[in-house]
Amino acid sequence: MRKLYLASTSPRRRALLASLGLEFTVLAVPVDETPPPLPPGKAVEEVALRKARAVAAELAEAALVIGADTVVVHRGRVLGKPRDAAAAAKMLRELQGEDHTVFTGVAVVAVPEGKAVAAHAATRVCFAPLSDAEIAAYVATGEPLDKAGGYAAQGLGALFIRRLEGCYFSVVGLPLHLLGEMLKGFGVNLLLREDRSP
Repeated sequence: MRKLYLASTSPRRRALLASLGLEFTVLAVPVDETPPPLPPGKAVEEVALRKARAVAAELAEAALVIGADTVVVHRGRVLGKPRDAAAAAKMLRELQGEDHTVFTGVAVVAVPEGKAVAAHAATRVCFAPLSDAEIAAYVATGEPLDKAGGYAAQGLGALFIRRLEGCYFSVVGLPLHLLGEMLKGFGVNLLLREDRSP
């Protein structure tokens, strides 16, 4: 199989990709992650493409580069990663007791061909009501500080989620079904471990 690169240092994305039993290399190149003025789904696709293309530009070997980007949208407002504990607490107060949507964009870039595709998954998440004491205790753990929307669905943040509609893995940061389908377009079937890419 063609060598895989993950254009992300996110431990959640790394763990999800590793859960498929794949061998891959983590290589992230700094890029501007400011969402462009597009609808959320298209915006995360664009940022995911920036990440994947930046890594692809560094490679000289045949490879597929995977990039991803996640944002939370609540009442039309985009929530990225909180800059500090106070911002995390503010986000959680806003989200508690309500629904929001998590958008995760995925991009795959082929090296050396330059072929690139991007898509996104949208998952609706329903939060339980939270007390100020619960929010403060959660923020004190430090878990929210590098997570879009200020919570981790795969950590203590799972205690807030009453239900979700869509892909759980997208909320964690990498929609695996979507990625698998995208890779088929490059001739790679992860389940069969087939690589029919040119």
